Amino acid sequence: MQVCYRNTNRTTVFAAGELKKYLTLMGNNNISLCYKDQEDEQMDSITLGTFADFNLPVLSSNAATLFLDDHIIINIKNGTGFIAGSNHRSILLGVYAFLTRAGLRWIRPGSEGEIICHKNVEEISCQINENPSYRHRGLCIEGANSVDNILDLIAWLPKVGMNSYFIQFREGFTFFDRWYSHHLNETLTKTGFSVEDARHYVKMIEDEIDKRDLIYHAVGHGWTCEPFGIPGTAWEKVDESKLPQDAFQYFAEINGKRALWHGIPLDTNLCYSNPVVMETIAQDVVSYLKTHTRVDLLHLWLADGSNNQCECENCRKALPSDFYVKLLNLVDKYLSQNHIDTKIVFLIYVDLLWAPVNEHSVNPDRFIMMFAPITRSYTASFAAEKHLPPLPEYKRNRLTMPKRVEENLAFLKAWQEIFIGDSFDFDYHMMWDHYSDPGYYFNAKILYEDIKNLSKIGLNGFNSCQVQRAFFPTGLPMYVMAKTLWNTNISFDDIATEYFNASFREYGSDVLQYMKTLSNLFDPHYIRGEKSFTDPDALAKFKKIPVYIRSFEETIQKGMQYPSQPVAQSFFYLNIHAQGAILYAKFLEFAASSSVEEAKAKQTEYFNYYRKNESVIQNVFDVYEFINTIQRKKYWN
Repeated sequence: MQVCYRNTNRTTVFAAGELKKYLTLMGNNNISLCYKDQEDEQMDSITLGTFADFNLPVLSSNAATLFLDDHIIINIKNGTGFIAGSNHRSILLGVYAFLTRAGLRWIRPGSEGEIICHKNVEEISCQINENPSYRHRGLCIEGANSVDNILDLIAWLPKVGMNSYFIQFREGFTFFDRWYSHHLNETLTKTGFSVEDARHYVKMIEDEIDKRDLIYHAVGHGWTCEPFGIPGTAWEKVDESKLPQDAFQYFAEINGKRALWHGIPLDTNLCYSNPVVMETIAQDVVSYLKTHTRVDLLHLWLADGSNNQCECENCRKALPSDFYVKLLNLVDKYLSQNHIDTKIVFLIYVDLLWAPVNEHSVNPDRFIMMFAPITRSYTASFAAEKHLPPLPEYKRNRLTMPKRVEENLAFLKAWQEIFIGDSFDFDYHMMWDHYSDPGYYFNAKILYEDIKNLSKIGLNGFNSCQVQRAFFPTGLPMYVMAKTLWNTNISFDDIATEYFNASFREYGSDVLQYMKTLSNLFDPHYIRGEKSFTDPDALAKFKKIPVYIRSFEETIQKGMQYPSQPVAQSFFYLNIHAQGAILYAKFLEFAASSSVEEAKAKQTEYFNYYRKNESVIQNVFDVYEFINTIQRKKYWN
């Protein structure tokens, strides 16, 4: 048996190696790799290549679109045939799609998440001709992470059909520092970590992105400080006396003063009516792209936070979004002059939800619009048929951000009336909201419905801004995200059944029901703060949780002895989660009973439980972001 490749592109060769590796793990020995000129015509073979290598028609003659859009054709009968992709990344996606059809599953990142079946390749036949439902299918770095967490995640993404990865900021420092400095977990020994360390890790990550030909998103926030000599590495206060003093003249004037917003550079907007500000940012974008040529989609965002816009006389003459679009057009002008064709992602977010009145994009093909409804509730999903309310008036620095889905969609529609171009959703289901649903079932269901409805609200995909360690107690939402982005016609129940059967084998349906019941008993509406602190229905549910969990402990203990290590590991995580969930239920019970001191004590015990267990669940659960999220919630007056 041989695996052949028709071109020597790095990703194609890597795809061939992956196919050989997994076929070997499935029990097929003596598989050789060969380039097209070395093929042995007497041997059975699976050949990999682009559509052009096989003289197959492509979807588009537009090179930029061809790079962004995936399409796979697989024609294999009894272990012999070909896997073709519209681009080199699609070949790799095709290899994983073929292996999935053969019975393999990737339930979480790393080798411990690989469900390998034993099957003779000659028994495998597969005919697929597919392109995904959405163009944009990616993840954005957040939370606290080791470099190995990110490398494992990037390896996992194409295995489940995802095609892009986003490293925020210029070096992603804060997302690594939180782990290596062990913020919020004093039980672990801190190690020194520097910006240079982060830059080294980013280079490693970029190489893995390049190996898989993933679409590489970069930067985002930071353009309002980095071009002025002020590092934007974290959402932390800095000593203003150590900043370049000539930069203060460019800060937004708020309440008559130009200063850092709450002492944080990343949260500080600028005086966008000042032409020096616009020129400095635009030129810095050009400089950045000249030295970061691997970036495919560069995110150009303003400062984080809201109600922090400049109040000077000239800035008051236009909306922040008018100045923003003016900046985008200036960037496009300079990039075109320098023959740089990198696409720019612009952000509809907080104050920028209010669409511009006077400015418009002069070159829509340069830009991709990103809708980021960060203040929305995840109780309801996107739906095109929702009645959209009228937009509220823009009141500078006195805005109330929209929570209901309908309100957020009304802002999106206003932008869509002035920008006709590529766009996607940038959302936060797995950033904070999944901690409101310890069973992950309702969170996954909303995520499914949102993704299914993206095309109906005019968006062509999804980039999830989220913690990277989001596979505890299960990876159901992550699996749902990937599968639905590839094919919106698959039902939620089918995806959930597939995932749980792969993860827990013959116990799959029981564990699925267990997690669904936990989601209901934990009452995400209450944890989100959408019910009264002392809601009696929620209190009644919380009291039932420990008894219910203990009724399932025998199944968990049996599962931990399962002969397949990945399956046993899935039950191990379920066991850690079960004990933590009992503590969480008692904390919530005290809170809903107005037993504040007891609730505070139980919350501390709950946090300490996960601090002490982080070493054994590090690759699947972000303890830093979990504690950071839960302790910000209000459970009492």
